[in-house]
Amino acid sequence: MATNLVIVESPAKAKTIKQYLGKSYTVMASFGHVCDLPKSKMSIDIEHNFEPKYITIRGKGDLLAKLKKAAKDSKKVYLATDPDREGEAISWHLANVLGIDNKEKCRITFNEITKTAVKAAIAEPRAIDLDLVDAQQARRVLDRIVGYSISPILWKKVRKGLSAGRVQSVACKLICDREQEIEQFVAEEYWEIDASVTDPASGESFIAEFYGKKGKKMKLSDKASVDKVLSQLEQADFVVDSVKAGEKNRHPAPPFITSTLQQEASRKLGFTVKRTMMAAQNLYEGVTVPGHGTVGLITYMRTDSLRIAKEALDDARAYIKTQYGDAYLPASPRIYKTKATAQDAHEAIRPTYPDLTPASLKASLTPDMYKLYKLIWERFIACQMESAVYNTVNVDIVAKDYLFKANGRQMKFKGFMVLYVEGSDETEEERNAMLPLLSAGLTLQKESLSSSQHFTQPPPRYTEATLIKTMEEKGIGRPSTFAPTITTITARGYVTREKKQFLPTELGKVVTDIMASHFTDIVDVAFTANMEKELDSIEEGSADWVKIIRDFYDPFSVHLKKAESELAKVKIADEVSDVVCEKCGRMMVYKMGRFGKFLACPGFPECRNAKPIIKETGAKCPKCGGKILEKKSQRGKKYFGCEHNPKCDFMSWDVPLAKESCPKCGGLLLQKTGRAKKVVCASETCDFERKA
Repeated sequence: MATNLVIVESPAKAKTIKQYLGKSYTVMASFGHVCDLPKSKMSIDIEHNFEPKYITIRGKGDLLAKLKKAAKDSKKVYLATDPDREGEAISWHLANVLGIDNKEKCRITFNEITKTAVKAAIAEPRAIDLDLVDAQQARRVLDRIVGYSISPILWKKVRKGLSAGRVQSVACKLICDREQEIEQFVAEEYWEIDASVTDPASGESFIAEFYGKKGKKMKLSDKASVDKVLSQLEQADFVVDSVKAGEKNRHPAPPFITSTLQQEASRKLGFTVKRTMMAAQNLYEGVTVPGHGTVGLITYMRTDSLRIAKEALDDARAYIKTQYGDAYLPASPRIYKTKATAQDAHEAIRPTYPDLTPASLKASLTPDMYKLYKLIWERFIACQMESAVYNTVNVDIVAKDYLFKANGRQMKFKGFMVLYVEGSDETEEERNAMLPLLSAGLTLQKESLSSSQHFTQPPPRYTEATLIKTMEEKGIGRPSTFAPTITTITARGYVTREKKQFLPTELGKVVTDIMASHFTDIVDVAFTANMEKELDSIEEGSADWVKIIRDFYDPFSVHLKKAESELAKVKIADEVSDVVCEKCGRMMVYKMGRFGKFLACPGFPECRNAKPIIKETGAKCPKCGGKILEKKSQRGKKYFGCEHNPKCDFMSWDVPLAKESCPKCGGLLLQKTGRAKKVVCASETCDFERKA
């Protein structure tokens, strides 16, 4: 009996959908794209309207044969790839390969992989959206032209293996520009004065901060200015000038979109963008949950929309009412406004079933999936809760002509904060203490005056979270491009990470300088953001993709020819180490490889000596007494192992402490990595542990 065929991208997604559709449906996976541009050449016909020359991806021949046979034996074929430009392009390629007419209603999409959503999509198939396909194709062609035109110039003039990209080059320039700001920053001195004062009635003391003179803000820039103020305050009375009491509300953060999820997972969980998206993909495609079967746990994770379905709002409000009571439930649902530049095809990222709490799913999820689901679930439920309320008081205190200020704040009602508080890139100093009950005209008792010297700080280097935030704010790239962009600039050796911050390498600076001097538009933030809008207009059907590419290519080709003729060869000197090559005696240099830096002999090709960078921890191996070295796994993750490996099998993900031994057994102590801030004994027979 002929069945209906549903084609999705991944086997996990296929498994989830299969259980919703029953025996009359066959569900197969395409394993992503089936057709693409070949890697060996540009494959864009510039002369004939930039027509891309697609080929079947190597190794997919057998799969396509199976899909063709299944399609031929089926009554109806449904293409159920992801609900975005990339997914639409995959469906378009599948339709072409399987001989399905573009006008045929074969395309189904769903924002969440639930039985209701899948059944609803099957009931209302549509034709392939060619505007969406054109938008994806335009991006692919544009990126291919930029990458395959500029990269050979970089190979010839700088170093083999380099690449340029429309979005990656802008991201790299942001990091280089920030480093330049830091290098050129001139610190300015400033001082602060604090007065410790006491309310004579209650005996409570508090700190008042110096503000200025005669009501105007006053900057203290040197010690002489501070000493002058302090001398005049020695005999001064500190009198309360005004007291303002009130209430302040703190509202919950909106539900996650792709960029905010990546930022928050970086801040709170220490996840890289790649790690976040991998866990999110698994949660979206489906997880086997006892009593529920295979369930898609979150909505589609590539989105910049804050829209929430009414059913999901109702479910969240019902959960809040049951678990927290009416006091925590606003009178009406919170509706969050999506940015005008966002694509509103999808919802925000939320749990598909709010009643499936993180605790109830913990046993069914990997640690990464559990942590990310908990973050998404808590943020979503909290976004529909009442605001937190603080009692606040602001006091102005006059001492002679000088003004001091003191602020107090105390939690009155926790609201959404009982469940979730948004992270921040800046250090926030929370003062949850109220001031004593004061009144205007009251003379306070001065306990002490103290001054402190400070210097202004340069802007901080970008972290993954702040880089994504900046890219989003400036309109560089789209939700689907943030993760691959960061991966690319790191893999190419243009930037490195130190303590989670991005630093440009010498190579990154050189390439960025070349791009800025010869391909100004490519690294121009405004130009790149405007190009994203152009791509959006193609998707909306209001612009022709060929014209947009032509308008870009004509001036670009002029810059390309100029760069080829004018750009001089650039020699980047390798950083010299203090390690002597044991084979030829030269000082070894640092090179960048697939898994980060390594040591190589500069005498290549005569001397081919290369080895990993050995970092000694100073600690001794508890098994054989050898040195414990800091190493990297094949995936680039840091761990610690014995120098005598493989003879000695000691290894640990936790940091060995060199200057301290276990007070119980004298053995090696390890500081736990991650969020468990404690020190433990490495011996399995010793139970010693303490806070880090």
